[in-house]
Parts: sequence; C-alpha cells; structure tokens
Amino acid sequence: MAITVNLYYSGAAGNARRFAEEMENSGTAEKIRSESGNLRYEYFSPLNDPDTVLLIDSWEDQDALDAHHASPMMGEIARLRDKYDLHMRVERYRSDENGVPEKDKVFIKE
Repeated sequence: MAITVNLYYSGAAGNARRFAEEMENSGTAEKIRSESGNLRYEYFSPLNDPDTVLLIDSWEDQDALDAHHASPMMGEIARLRDKYDLHMRVERYRSDENGVPEKDKVFIKE
C-alpha cells in the first residue's frame, strides 16, 4: 500500500519557493526521486498562498519511506529548511488498493 505525504512548507518573503528551487537546482530532489521505492516527489505552489509550497511525496510502502528518512538526503533537507527558516504542516495518506470506485469515475475526465 503506497504512502503519500503532503508537506506544506511555509516561510516569509518567498522563502518556501526559494527552498523548492534550491532542492531542484541542487539535484537533491532528483536524488530523492531515484531512491528505491519513491513514486513521486513534486513541488506545487498554492494559488491562494504565495508563501507556501506543497510537496507531494509518495513511497511504495513504509519500509521505503523509513529508508528515505534514514538517508543522507534528510540532513540536506533539514539544512535547507533551516536556511530558509521554514515551518511545516504535514498530511499523510495511504492509497486505496482498489483504486477509484466506479461511482466516482463519472466525475473524472481522462
């Protein structure tokens, strides 16, 4: 069962966006994407909150997420988070093994 973690990074004066840009430009985000078990690692900017960046971070299972948390990448993330004085809000989800229910598919245009 896949695990998805939504991390909302918030900081003053555009610092959350600068953090995400440095994660991308330094290659750190790409290294995380190449870790075993990573399914998704993408940053987004909420339209109604310019001081927040959303990271959608998905892993195959808890073991893959635990291995990521034990990796050197976590030290780099913490260093950058401190550099940009960011605060976080976290949501965690597990995927539905059955996928989208048929009754909900009527609302989805592929």
